[in-house]
Amino acid sequence: MGAGVAQWGLRVNPLAQSRNLADPCLFLPIPTVLERTASEETVTSSFASFIHGVRPEHLSEVVRHRSKRMILDSVGVGLVGSTTHVFNIALRYCQQLYASNAVSSVYGRKGLKLSPTLAAFTNGIAAHSMDFDDTWHPATHPSGAVLPALLAASQMLPPSSKPNGLDFLLAFNVGIEVQGRLMRFSTEAHNIPKRFHPPSVVGTMGSAAATAKLLSLNVTQCAHALAIAASLAGAPMANAATQAKPLHIGNATRLGLEAALLAARGMEASPLILDDIPGCAGFSAFYGDYRPKPLPLPASSHEFLLEKQDVAFKRFPAHLGMHWIVDAAASVRNLLINYSGSFSPSLIHAILLRIPVSKYINRPFPESEHQARHSFQFNACTALLDGEVDLNSFTDGCIHRRELTELLAKVLVEHPKDNIANFDKMYGEVALVLENGDVLTGRCDTFYGHWRKPLSRESLLKKFRSNASHVLPEDKVNSIITTVENLENLPDSSQLASSL
Repeated sequence: MGAGVAQWGLRVNPLAQSRNLADPCLFLPIPTVLERTASEETVTSSFASFIHGVRPEHLSEVVRHRSKRMILDSVGVGLVGSTTHVFNIALRYCQQLYASNAVSSVYGRKGLKLSPTLAAFTNGIAAHSMDFDDTWHPATHPSGAVLPALLAASQMLPPSSKPNGLDFLLAFNVGIEVQGRLMRFSTEAHNIPKRFHPPSVVGTMGSAAATAKLLSLNVTQCAHALAIAASLAGAPMANAATQAKPLHIGNATRLGLEAALLAARGMEASPLILDDIPGCAGFSAFYGDYRPKPLPLPASSHEFLLEKQDVAFKRFPAHLGMHWIVDAAASVRNLLINYSGSFSPSLIHAILLRIPVSKYINRPFPESEHQARHSFQFNACTALLDGEVDLNSFTDGCIHRRELTELLAKVLVEHPKDNIANFDKMYGEVALVLENGDVLTGRCDTFYGHWRKPLSRESLLKKFRSNASHVLPEDKVNSIITTVENLENLPDSSQLASSL
């Protein structure tokens, strides 16, 4: 066993000895973790076996391409997110905590290091501070819950054991895959959530799985990491549209990382956490219709969920549902300009929004940037007034404009039965009832950036450059693009974290 592993008391599978975890502040001597052979496969053991057994060669070109786009977008969103008020609150909090092992980088703060878990926490908050991060179906934000943990963990490892870029890419996809598989065990999870914010649950599990893979934990430790993570998961939807919502992603990535580190130290938890055991809830505590299935161990090939379904990348920083209504509003705005020669709010008698039922994003008069990011009414009226929605749309000056307030007062809402609160099935429709009685209607079934209509490479790079340039010079921005696009060839994946 490597000297670093022996020194810090870690007990790892002999097959994983090439990856040493050396951090004296995190690891103390512990008893040996023994592998246990189950008499029959469980859902939990199948997930653990998958995490441990999946290999880089199982990543198809499609999966590599899509996941690198996710990483690049998440980094850009995190960098611009590091300019926000909520990020600064979290950063000051973390800087005040004792951290003798400050080795991991923070988005947008050159030279500043925090402990791995606190760096993951702050970077996770940055990723969701503007609600600008990617979204998947069933509904969750997959990248922000996984990437910060891997960036922090890659810098935590000693120089002799740094994972390469392909290892990093594989671990990232493990975290995405686990999230997707868990959500597909519930039909309830397919719709826009009502009770808890999904990334605070499946994101924590994905972070634990991804970190366990990057740290080369053995099968038993992988299972325990998932079970520990389940005890650290969950956040209520009541905190949506507040400064607390970004904590959901920050906690998911941090606590998943902590779960893997605790498992590496020997902490044990339920070996059936993902199984549906009558009378004793495990992961089923989060979903009333939870019906789990084993995750097959990869053989010569494995089809990742990301192969079959891409993610949605947002063009502006707001809840994903807003993107349908903004495109619909922009469409009907153009109709009004063609109809009357210009856009004049005085021509509009009423604005009818036909949207799905979702209480936390139905906000007639938002009062803060976070409420505005979660308001069908605000985003529709902003798009009508300005022709677009962008970063500046959520400043106090824009939110409280008299012209916007007057438009908001004209909004009526309908909930058609065929408009389901589901990111794969919903649509947005905006009808302008004019003062003369005429009606103009714009509709969006699939916005640009949705997985059915993915952003082009040029559009994704434009978004990244715009976001990253808020905190980094042009040469650094270009360097990150090159690094991510060639990630599988990177000899030391911690170089990505160091460049942020």
